[in-house]
Amino acid sequence: MGQVTKLLDDFNKLLDIYTEDEKSDILSAARWAEGLHHNQKRASGEPYFIHPLNVAQVLVNLKLDYKSIIAALLHDVLEDTMVTKSELRKEFGKEVMLLVDGVTKIAGLRAKNKTVQASETIRKMLFAMVKDIRVILIKLADKLHNMRTLEYLDPGKQKKIAQECLDIYAPLAARLGISWLKDELEDLSLKYLQPQVYQQIKTFVSGKKSERAVYLERVKEEIYKAAEQEEIKVTLKTRAKHFFSIYYKLKKQGKRLEEIYDLLGIRILCRTQAECYTILGIVHKLWMPISGRFKDYIAMPKSNRYQSLHTTVMCYEGKLIEIQIRTYEMNNTAEYGIAAHWLYKKGFTKERLRVEDIPLINKLKTWDNGNLVTSEFLKEIKQELLKDSIYVFTPRGDVIELPKGASAIDFAYHIHTEVGNHCMASKADGVIIPLRKELKNAQIIEVVTGQNARPHLNWLKYAKTARARAKIRHWLNQNDPGLILEQNIIARNRPSIEKQQDIKKSKQQITTKFFDKNRVGIVVDHERNLLIRFAKCCNATPGDTIAGYISRGRGITIHKKNCPNLKYIKEINDRLIDVEWETFSSKVTRHVKIIARTGTDIFSEIEGAIKKYNGHLIEGKLEEKDYDTISAYFTIEIDKKDDIKKVLKSIRAVPTILNVQLKMTKEQEEDGA
Repeated sequence: MGQVTKLLDDFNKLLDIYTEDEKSDILSAARWAEGLHHNQKRASGEPYFIHPLNVAQVLVNLKLDYKSIIAALLHDVLEDTMVTKSELRKEFGKEVMLLVDGVTKIAGLRAKNKTVQASETIRKMLFAMVKDIRVILIKLADKLHNMRTLEYLDPGKQKKIAQECLDIYAPLAARLGISWLKDELEDLSLKYLQPQVYQQIKTFVSGKKSERAVYLERVKEEIYKAAEQEEIKVTLKTRAKHFFSIYYKLKKQGKRLEEIYDLLGIRILCRTQAECYTILGIVHKLWMPISGRFKDYIAMPKSNRYQSLHTTVMCYEGKLIEIQIRTYEMNNTAEYGIAAHWLYKKGFTKERLRVEDIPLINKLKTWDNGNLVTSEFLKEIKQELLKDSIYVFTPRGDVIELPKGASAIDFAYHIHTEVGNHCMASKADGVIIPLRKELKNAQIIEVVTGQNARPHLNWLKYAKTARARAKIRHWLNQNDPGLILEQNIIARNRPSIEKQQDIKKSKQQITTKFFDKNRVGIVVDHERNLLIRFAKCCNATPGDTIAGYISRGRGITIHKKNCPNLKYIKEINDRLIDVEWETFSSKVTRHVKIIARTGTDIFSEIEGAIKKYNGHLIEGKLEEKDYDTISAYFTIEIDKKDDIKKVLKSIRAVPTILNVQLKMTKEQEEDGA
């Protein structure tokens, strides 16, 4: 029996939940796909058909409807074979064709930059998801199998794909509530982005596995006994923290592996919500709860409908144990997330499958995505839709979900456009706060409006939501004639007609730089976010002294101020425009080169050293020179230039650091910086 034949036979055994007619259609699609991909191979050398078959198997395990399974089997035929949409529609119907088209890359962009192509494909997929949520479920299954077999690609592609997975697909799985899928995607991403850290965590976790198992059995027995006395039937499961969550905790808290104690936890399943709270009392009676570590996601569910009680207790021998308490139904939602809406049941109706009340879908529906250029769209996706949420209350008790880092400006525009346009002050829990101040979870927010209040240009710095920024831009365009504000261009004092025409010709120009744009941007005439391009001759980066000029048909071009090419540009004095690097906190930016021993999480250690002096790590790049040393290049941000000596001393104190060099520009040396 051949490899594909055996896999098809095993796949067929998983299809018992479907009717005979549905099984027949699924297997027909499988045979058709196998024929279309017959001569194609994966990077591993295996038959290509193994990939769509595995994608379909993931969705069968999620118990999706049979048309989703067919679409999964065929998800690559439009891209990788000669099959057309009309042929696909003729064979398997319009519904399957639309699902397959939703996850297909945009072929028309092949001649453009690959980053643009990938970004536009993500945009297309997300808006196809608005019409049918199954599009993203198929794509997540596709991404999962690709990540599981990433070892066969070269290291450069591995890191690129893993980073995209960590930025886009793992957060999407989280927002859709499919926790196991999110966890596996994060772990696989870590495996290729930080291989040494991944291996260290894996070795550490498996090292004392049997010892921890014995310990948790002792804890479980105590809980079973106490629950039985209260006549509550429970099911207990031990739960290991996935590797990425351990990595995140190490990075966030600046701890070493040996200092992380709550690597394992216990999940308690019961029948009713009332029993959840009773069990919480039982657990807290058995062991002392840790202050600040209790979360009630039953009273206030997450936006993906996740519900559970979380508490951390100090158990035997002073060890910390994280305990989750939820009903069986809540656990089902936690495992399947939004896919629970599509769990296969014979006789289901279309109404059962509606997902209009999912916040992620509603947010996408409200976006005028056509007004966002590709890089801006992805930035919005990452910062707003895929970022952690906070939940705040209106004075009437209504719950409002906002992205983490949102301000009262975002809250005001969420309530109503006119509330945003006329807000003049805000209160959090009855105390007046600045409009720009980041809101915190569970605050009661009140907006004070005034008839003469109006949006200010600086609000664009503090507004985090696409809705708020769009409304602010619209108002400013309508009411401030002295302002250029097109897409992400912001500049005061309109230039000559000739210069305006040059800028208009450059609307679609975009250059992306790898740095934290929340912290660093370009200022033009004291305003930021003007659309610009960077000259390739000198490649200015944050910290360099820079000059800008309006070039014909190409927008504003940024050079290093000492770039020798500037003097050869015609009419340079007439076309120069004031530009500078900006940080919201007016901090100083410096570049550092570091040589360190391998076997360490260099990013976390550098971050920890910098944070001692309120610094911020803007960007970083690693190069593994040989088997025992790493070269690292960092751009850091500090309060004032005098702090750099303290920061460098703090970095040198890290045991694994062998050498530290401050890389200064010529201008910085001349300024004595």
